[in-house]
Amino acid sequence: MSRAANAALILIGGMVGTSLRAGLEAAAPAAPGAWPWTTFWINIAGSALLGVLLEWLAGGEDVGWRRSVRLGVGTGVLGGFTTYSTFSVETVGLLAGGQWVFGLAYALGSAVLGIGVATAAIALLRRVRAVRTR
Repeated sequence: MSRAANAALILIGGMVGTSLRAGLEAAAPAAPGAWPWTTFWINIAGSALLGVLLEWLAGGEDVGWRRSVRLGVGTGVLGGFTTYSTFSVETVGLLAGGQWVFGLAYALGSAVLGIGVATAAIALLRRVRAVRTR
């Protein structure tokens, strides 16, 4: 696939992921000074899904359909769905509003739990794959 086609996959995927996130954020916005649950769960779910996707694609070379799926779904959809920028703004907002415990817990909890669920998703998929190949 050409670079232009790959860029188009990322662009279209990003529009889909960003639209999904924006819809969820609009449906359940964070109250000022409160834990931003919607962004938190979006980022945790996105981390888990990215772990599953990358482990699923790890069974072969990053060419052809595998590269297209990685770019369109991983970089595009999940990259647009998860949000480091909103996470950062919400963390700063909590800290600036004097919510130090919430702000630090949100920042650390999001990062640690995100890495944890991605790792768990990869491990789970590896186990499923191992059971299927027995």
